[in-house]
Parts: sequence; C-alpha cells; structure tokens
Amino acid sequence: MLLDPDTLERVVPDEVDPDDATGRAALELHLDRYRLAAREARPGRLLDIACGVGYGTRLVADEAPVAVAALGVDISPEAIAYARTRYGRPGVDFRVANALEFEDDERFDTVVSLETLEHIPEPSKFVARLIGMLRPGGVLVASVPVTPSVDVNPHHRCDFTERSFRRLFTEHGLTEQASFRQVQQVPILAVLRGSERRLADVKRSLPAYYVRHPDAALRRIWATVRHGFTNRYVTIAWKRPG
Repeated sequence: MLLDPDTLERVVPDEVDPDDATGRAALELHLDRYRLAAREARPGRLLDIACGVGYGTRLVADEAPVAVAALGVDISPEAIAYARTRYGRPGVDFRVANALEFEDDERFDTVVSLETLEHIPEPSKFVARLIGMLRPGGVLVASVPVTPSVDVNPHHRCDFTERSFRRLFTEHGLTEQASFRQVQQVPILAVLRGSERRLADVKRSLPAYYVRHPDAALRRIWATVRHGFTNRYVTIAWKRPG
C-alpha cells in the first residue's frame, strides 16, 4: 500500500497497530466526529470533503437515520483508490479532487469537513465555498483543534479558539444545531523521546521556532497553563437557513 499510515495526518483504521496509542486515540476522536455528522445528516446528497481513506464517509452513510448518497473527496489518488476498494458500496462513492477547487452544481444536503480548516491559509474563503455547495436548509458539520497546533504540526496553517471557529460560520448566518468537545492527552514523554512513529511529524527545533514566532510561544504557554498537556477539539453542526 502506498499510503503512509504512520503520520499525524492520515488515519487508516486497518493499519493502526494495537500498540500505537496515539493512532488509536486519533481514530476514536475521528469516529466520534463522524457519528455526530451521521446523527445530524439530512436526507439526500452528502459530501465528505478531505475524506482521507473514506472510513468516515462510509460510517455516516451506514449510520445516518436518513437515506443519504455519500460522496467522499480527497486530493490523494492513493487514499481514494483505497477508499473505493475498502469502503465503497452503492450509494457511497469517492472522487479525487482538491478541496479548494472541488465544485458540484447539484449541491448537497449535508457537507462534512472534519479537521480540514486548520490546513488552509484562508479558512474563511473555504467556509464560504462549502456553504455555497450547501442547499437551503442543509447542514454543515465541521471540526478543528481549539488548542494551538501550528507550532508543532508542520501541516497546519491556522490556530483556532472556539470563538474564532464559530465566527467563521455565524458571520454567514448559519445556526448552531449540535456540538461537542473532545480532549486528547498529549503523550509528552513519547514526544520528547521520539518513541512513536506517528509523532515523527511533530516539528523539531521548537525553541528556534518560538524565537522566530513569539506570539506562538505565548499561545502555547497560555494553553498549557489552562489545559495542561492536552489537545482540545470542537465539532459543530450548522444549519443553513431554508
């Protein structure tokens, strides 16, 4: 398989090692987010943007209390090939596309975008694109980390607080339907020792980074004082006016 399952940015359920505590924890967090999306899904067409290997797309299609035709989209051809083989079925399809460029004229009744916005330099523009693909009365489910992550994760471009995350959607007139918070303990000793393969993505030379970005150092200190060595996430389902 060409996919690398040992990365912070790719969870492949069948490849998570029983001894990979970070991978198992990440998978459970993702599954719980998708379960919220399943509960809030509207009947009709569903888009899972940046779907990875597709397990969440399939979960929503299987567990939603209403009938949905699900489409998972990801930029990785390898991830989509895996998704089609492992998780595809009638009513669950997958397509290779860049999330920032994907378009569909028919629009969707439900749009899911989990752990995507932090990767995008201009998340407000991306949110506007997602809302533009949502039919009136439709639901958009999104999640982000709400403790700092840009300082340690080289794939992340934006940090969020709960307030700044909510503002991305309320400024478009969306109404919050459901939400929940998640807390993940950071295996600080494993990070310092470099003993978990999945944590190899963590930025090195953090002191030098903080010298160049003192604002990031202050955010990290404040988050650690408030929350200890934890990562925190929020998932929210939003409704577009009908």
